Amino acid sequence: MDENKILKEQVQELDLDEIIAKYDKESNFRKLSGFPLKIVTSLAIMFSLFQLYTAVFGVLPAQLQRSIHLSFAFVLAYLMYPGSKKMSKNKMHWLDIGLAVIAGLVGLYITFNYNALIMRAGDQTPIDIFVAILAILFVLEAARRVVGLPIVIIASTFLLYAKIGPYLPGFLNHRGYSIERIASHMYFTTEGILGTPIAVSSTFIFLFILFGAFLDKTGIGKFFIDLANAIAGKAVGGPAKVAVLSSALTGTISGSSVANTVGTGSFTIPLMKSLGYKPEFAGAVEAAASTGGQIMPPIMGAAAFLMAEFIGIPYSSIAKAAIIPALLYFTGIWIMIDLEARKTGMKGLDESKLPKLARVLAERWYLITPIFVIVYMLMSGTTPIKAALYGILSAVIVGMFRRETRMNFRTLLETLEMGAKGALGVAIACACAGIIVGTVTLTGLGLKMGNGLVELAGGYLLPTLALTMISSIILGMGAPTTANYIITSTIAAPALLKLGVNPLTAHMFVFYFGIIADITPPVALAAFAGSAIAKADPIKTAFNASKLAIAAFLIPYMFVINPQLLLIDTTGLEIVQITITSLIGMLGIGIAMQGYILGKVNVILRVIFMLGGLALIDPGLYTDIIGITAISLGILFQWFKYRRPSAKVS
Repeated sequence: MDENKILKEQVQELDLDEIIAKYDKESNFRKLSGFPLKIVTSLAIMFSLFQLYTAVFGVLPAQLQRSIHLSFAFVLAYLMYPGSKKMSKNKMHWLDIGLAVIAGLVGLYITFNYNALIMRAGDQTPIDIFVAILAILFVLEAARRVVGLPIVIIASTFLLYAKIGPYLPGFLNHRGYSIERIASHMYFTTEGILGTPIAVSSTFIFLFILFGAFLDKTGIGKFFIDLANAIAGKAVGGPAKVAVLSSALTGTISGSSVANTVGTGSFTIPLMKSLGYKPEFAGAVEAAASTGGQIMPPIMGAAAFLMAEFIGIPYSSIAKAAIIPALLYFTGIWIMIDLEARKTGMKGLDESKLPKLARVLAERWYLITPIFVIVYMLMSGTTPIKAALYGILSAVIVGMFRRETRMNFRTLLETLEMGAKGALGVAIACACAGIIVGTVTLTGLGLKMGNGLVELAGGYLLPTLALTMISSIILGMGAPTTANYIITSTIAAPALLKLGVNPLTAHMFVFYFGIIADITPPVALAAFAGSAIAKADPIKTAFNASKLAIAAFLIPYMFVINPQLLLIDTTGLEIVQITITSLIGMLGIGIAMQGYILGKVNVILRVIFMLGGLALIDPGLYTDIIGITAISLGILFQWFKYRRPSAKVS
């Protein structure tokens, strides 16, 4: 049977919607039809139009912009997501319609009473407090439906903490607050639900998600896959390398590890299996590569925009700082795949069945223009809002170059709808995470937790880093990256700041470990999604993904010890040196993990390769000399053992 036919049959056997629904809560929405569909579609389009209008003509005052944004998110969340498994996924329930209406009005309460609330200056009426309590409850329920239970449990625990502070021991003790004070702080200030997280969601995060929707309509996803096939398809371990390249590229415009895994994995995973890759390895490759998309500049995950706002630096500085770590992450996966393929004798794809690189570039090179526009705008100091707007405009223009991607009025509306639905999960997650941030600002918990972690680690940096890593991974289990970063940056990052770690470095540390929670057992949603497509064991797939992404567990420690990896206080020559030596270091780590280079590597050499690799990733003259010497001697030993003409190959 023809290979392409086999692959098509394998893909058809997969229920991708079911896999996404199981592992990506945000994608598990109702499949409506008829009048209810028209209502939801109209609201989603209005949501996008509101965001575009305020981006073009000026953002409204903070609480107005955020409350309208929240109101749209409320209504769509309750209409699109059923309250329980017993409710139909094909039609709306009367209870959800009622909740959507009430929640929408609660969201607009500040908008309708804006001047009166300002005049009262914090002296809330009983009705105000009642509405604030309703807002908190609606946020928690919407988060349960859209994002999942973990973040709701965490947010509820924080609310309880704000109330029972006087009864808690040690550094957790505080004077406690009344329900009225907690509710008022959470909803009528810009430090709770309507705080920084939803501020970023209601401005440029929404626009960048909308940009991704417009870019998707141009056919750039297919272009990325064809480009990856043309570049790496015929190489040793070709399908796995195609997965890495395509996932790295599509990950820059996709904020979800799970969605990216399912999107590109529906093609790459069956292809890898058809050429002999073990199911657990095939699923792991796609999950590890897709997860890395969120750390891939220039357009990283939504949490990166929050980082820029929290630290108070331009987003372009975040993107530049992420360049070398992202390069090391994907190089590490590439090396691991290459060594695995050579060790197991995996071949590349038949060149005659692959697209030609010259032809792919000649026909569709223009599709990456919007990304270059975004990069140029961000690096030239333009605001993210304006950069996203120009990116959207350029995506519409390049879409006109081909008849099949040219936008008419209908496809324009479809794209606006898709963008709003894609931003819904982020909006609700940010609102719920705002409760956590609000509790931290009300009680001073961030500083207390920071002090607690430092005391637990005895005041030493490395133990504090280890505890912060564990906290970030645990808090990230089952939570979207955006919410996870908000939680870890307010709870775990202060511990590093207390020890004098650079703010950008501290936030990048928790950002990294929050992201790789998606592939870290026991709750590894991206790896589980990959295992579902590969029909593999989920836990084995997660362990394989963690092994492939070993760089992600090491690099954050390295850039805390030496911030030059984040291009902090460094020169152009140093950047070149750091990049080259770090890449060689990843080769050493890859050899140590796979136990193979030219032939099987013994235990002693694996330790030498690992130490040499770690030394090279840590920038410095002496560490570079030690690392290069160790790796060179190791490879030389392997050459004499396996490649020398008189050597006996074992």
